[in-house]
Amino acid sequence: MKAKFYQHKQIIKSISILLLLLVSFLGNAQLKGGHILGGMGLQSGTQSPENTLAVYVPGYFYSASSLRDSDGNISVANPNLDMFITGVGVSWVSDFKILGATYGASALFAFASNKIEGNNVNIDGSLAFTDTYIVPLQLGWHQKRADFVFSYQMYLPTGKYEAGATDNSGLGMFMNEFSAGTTLFFNDKKTFHFSTLASYEINGKKKDTDIKTGDILSFEGGLGKTFYVFNAEKTAPKSIINAGLIYYLQYKVTSDKIPLPIGGLVWEGDKDRVAALGAEVNFLHLSSKSTIGLRWLGEIGAVNRFQGNTFFLTLAHIFSTGTKKG
Repeated sequence: MKAKFYQHKQIIKSISILLLLLVSFLGNAQLKGGHILGGMGLQSGTQSPENTLAVYVPGYFYSASSLRDSDGNISVANPNLDMFITGVGVSWVSDFKILGATYGASALFAFASNKIEGNNVNIDGSLAFTDTYIVPLQLGWHQKRADFVFSYQMYLPTGKYEAGATDNSGLGMFMNEFSAGTTLFFNDKKTFHFSTLASYEINGKKKDTDIKTGDILSFEGGLGKTFYVFNAEKTAPKSIINAGLIYYLQYKVTSDKIPLPIGGLVWEGDKDRVAALGAEVNFLHLSSKSTIGLRWLGEIGAVNRFQGNTFFLTLAHIFSTGTKKG
């Protein structure tokens, strides 16, 4: 009797654990990737001028207003979930040519709070070192009426991660990403432009698990106008303003893979997607070589993920690394 009672107790315990795991898995499916939407906007298909080194400080703020289900309906209203990212980044463009393109590279060392890993509203993380973003290869081409850019970037899992934890600062996986884009100019002075940048993210397995986030496709860009502010004598510009409407789209291309602790089953769930529209303004002060940029995007049409608002503030200083004028 005691042996049979013990067996029943173990079965009940196993079922309880399984149910808890299922609730946890379903609460966290769909899983997010490392690509930060809103990081690119106007002239997203244009590389910076050659022989320049930019040191920048980004401020990313995302506020979720609702959680949407697989039909796009609200499953959780006002989840009271905000995410913040900041850090220090460097972006360098050389005068070295590859296939007729100018070579560049960049890196971002960042800190994040409330790192969103999936559709889980139970997140409570303070500001901590997060995953590292590195672009070892960026190629830029400049034509009379169009610019083109291609890049490879990777996300290193340097942030804290433990499966099931609510205070992770990273995603616990290595991520590869390839991007290609263009900026089209509608006049000879290149002051009226439209851009788009497509990025495809391939994700590895999460630390100490067989959980794998699906591949993610993102589009970012915008329609803008460049304005030159001249000095009192109107002989030379003293600052440049770039403003316009921006957008982003993101789609989960392949399903997440979340192994379940029974029968070798794997939870995939429905893929997620989201779109956003907003505005951007950038100000470049030429004599000080300093810039400030602000983006706001409001999300629409979210399916199986959070929907909210994205704010992106960037401060940067540009150094010349050569004799050519940018």
